[in-house]
Amino acid sequence: MARNILVVEDDRNISDLIRMYLEKEGFEVRSAYDGGKAVEEFDKQAPDMVLLDIMLPVMDGWAVCAYIREKAKTPIIMLTAKSEVNDRITGLEMGADDYLVKPFEMKELMARVKANIRRRSMEYTPATPAQAANTVEAGGLALNQETYQVTKNGVPVDLTQKEYDLLSYLIRERGKVFSREDLMQRVWNYEYYGDMRTVDVTVRRLREKIEDDPGKPRYILTRRGVGYYFAG
Repeated sequence: MARNILVVEDDRNISDLIRMYLEKEGFEVRSAYDGGKAVEEFDKQAPDMVLLDIMLPVMDGWAVCAYIREKAKTPIIMLTAKSEVNDRITGLEMGADDYLVKPFEMKELMARVKANIRRRSMEYTPATPAQAANTVEAGGLALNQETYQVTKNGVPVDLTQKEYDLLSYLIRERGKVFSREDLMQRVWNYEYYGDMRTVDVTVRRLREKIEDDPGKPRYILTRRGVGYYFAG
């Protein structure tokens, strides 16, 4: 069955272009041009992913994101303008999985959509012996690089795509300290317009999910004045 994607964008030209590319990739697409309609469409049929603009009539993207997060773990990619740095940070804090800065390449958007849907569709399904061989373990954490599953002491941990990407990179490079700039380049691996708070917010949310005491982390540590490293 084709994956269903809800596109929430008030600019109909952009919305139609996104729809065209998604349908070309085999996705089913529904469109909403304001936040109120987005909520209606979500309640009518929960999509497999939401592409969510921030500046919307009726309800803004933050309100829509918060509404969805109260109901489901549906992947959300927020679409933001170049100048909306604080909006992007707020989106991440509210639980958005990723964001993409306008203007963006459709090829990049399609890659993000596929990555988030692929990971979500594989979460918490039993790994085959071959897949299990790709598991990295450290201090009670287990990260499977083929199924995208993360567990702590055998209990599944629900991460967004970027939280998973960051944890995966730090575990593979454990002990090495990386500056925020390094992590933006190596984990996000495309140019973000904005400040390094994106990394800080993602680290904080990740700690909240994997640490026994986020205030006294044992896995992802801070080297003051330098950056972050994995020490589990």
